[in-house]
Amino acid sequence: MKKITLPFGQETLEISLPDERVAGILVSHAHEYKAAKTETELVSEALANPIGSPRLSELAKGKSTCVIISSDHTRPVPSHIIMPQLLKELRAANPDIVISILVATGMHRPPTKDELIQKYGAEIANKESFIIHVSRNDDDMVSVGTLPSGGDCRINKAAANADLLISEGFIEPHFFAGMSGGRKSVLPGIASQVTVLANHCSEFIDNPNARTGILKGNPIHEDMLYAAKAAKLAFICNVVINADKKIIAAFAGDCEKAHYQGVEFEMALAGVRPVPADIVVSTNGGYPLDQNLYQSVKGMTAAEATCKEGGVIIMCSACSDGHGGIDFYNTLKESSDIQQAMNIIISRSRNETVFDQWESQILLRLLLHFTIIMVTRAPKQLVEDMHLRYAETFEDALQQADDILWHKGIQNPKITIIPDGVSVIVK
Repeated sequence: MKKITLPFGQETLEISLPDERVAGILVSHAHEYKAAKTETELVSEALANPIGSPRLSELAKGKSTCVIISSDHTRPVPSHIIMPQLLKELRAANPDIVISILVATGMHRPPTKDELIQKYGAEIANKESFIIHVSRNDDDMVSVGTLPSGGDCRINKAAANADLLISEGFIEPHFFAGMSGGRKSVLPGIASQVTVLANHCSEFIDNPNARTGILKGNPIHEDMLYAAKAAKLAFICNVVINADKKIIAAFAGDCEKAHYQGVEFEMALAGVRPVPADIVVSTNGGYPLDQNLYQSVKGMTAAEATCKEGGVIIMCSACSDGHGGIDFYNTLKESSDIQQAMNIIISRSRNETVFDQWESQILLRLLLHFTIIMVTRAPKQLVEDMHLRYAETFEDALQQADDILWHKGIQNPKITIIPDGVSVIVK
């Protein structure tokens, strides 16, 4: 028997499969990469040797205000390691600089106080000045230009008005932006709903270059890069993490050059070859990335890249926070016909994009080709409302998958396992 450990919320699922049924296990090499230095040392070294930029201490001189864009609670960015070093270097060079931490919620809900403490540590969460971005608050936004796609580029005015704008984040495969990190802290991180909706339009989501691991020719990436430059994002500190959410590499400096070096490092580790199978098991990497169904679509797309047409995806994702987006949930719940729902989304122009449409579009794309079974803590009714099948246990999910495929004339179907679906680029 093949025994495999899957991340699931803040715990794990232990599954066992007959050896003869396992077609392959797709794992990012980042999970086995051994850094020669500690997490703190890696970040410190990156800040001391910025890529394509002066040191942060030099940039801080003569500035009155600084805004640090920081990822929100849905991202496993180790801010408790990165943020203290950013604050220390800024204040060592300019003790009087006024610093604000702008939490890049994008279109997500605001973090709670407990989530801020968990992310930054009590000292920073209680003593530093935080601004929580709310994309729907038009009064908080200001225009800084026009996106290449033609959309209005509106960002949080706290960032636009800062003398120095920097960001922290992490780099991982992203299912339509190609890779996370860098420019993404601005769009969608601190952008207006108007800008996010234009960038996440059905035309772009449908573009074959808007896929995991692709930056060149990706219209979503091109918009995001423009937004970062228009916002005058002067410096970034991005990290690459392993399955334990530990830093294995850090990249600091220019928002484009440092990001690309980080992307190159991550892509060399994350790339895996597909192992086609009728059943593919995936996860969203555990907490915090598997808090809801909305985020879990990412891990499903890794399975999409290696699942045979008409096959079954078993998605193991805790989803303790439920659906993660009411518009996303309602779109699926109110759709009796999957193809018709997709046609409606595709027919919308860029200026007609609705909230969470992109997530609905990708999930509908998957449902048109595969059966998706959720092993989850989300309520059964909620899961079924979204045209997904529900399973309390992995064993239950596998039995359902076998039954579905048996009725299609497939017996003892092979299984490919992706223990961390958000960490790999299946190509």
